[in-house]
Amino acid sequence: MTPAPRRRILFLCTGNACRSQMAEAILRHLGGDRFESYSAGSHPAGFIHLLAELALERMGISIESQSSKSWDEFVDTQIDAAITLCDAAAAIPCPVFPGAPIRAHWSTLDPSQQPGTDEERTKFSLSVAQRLRTKIEALIALDWNAPKAELEKRLRFLGEI
Repeated sequence: MTPAPRRRILFLCTGNACRSQMAEAILRHLGGDRFESYSAGSHPAGFIHLLAELALERMGISIESQSSKSWDEFVDTQIDAAITLCDAAAAIPCPVFPGAPIRAHWSTLDPSQQPGTDEERTKFSLSVAQRLRTKIEALIALDWNAPKAELEKRLRFLGEI
């Protein structure tokens, strides 16, 4: 029996420094051999924000192998789903990826833009990462053999939770 193909999920934000980096790491951590997880940005910051690192560290998830990169790096990559996490990236026309991936938007607040003390900002970042984990656990549980329209509907619904 041939194993099911690994589903390729690309998380997108403008800077690819915080939210999309957290989502990439969480899916890589939870997705096992069923998923390939990527992240990118329309205008990459060139670094991973410390708040993303701290939140994931508290969750026991490594981010050390990741880097901030442009979504242009994926224009020749077959992607199953492209999920925007920031409203600014969702408003920009994304590149056309091979295979016409499912597109969904999960509006997520940016921890790097939150006011407060370092500890308050770290706690907020952790709450964002935990919310992303909930969505990603549901993403993993989806029937990826369902019709594309049904998968897209369900992925978009996850943006509402």
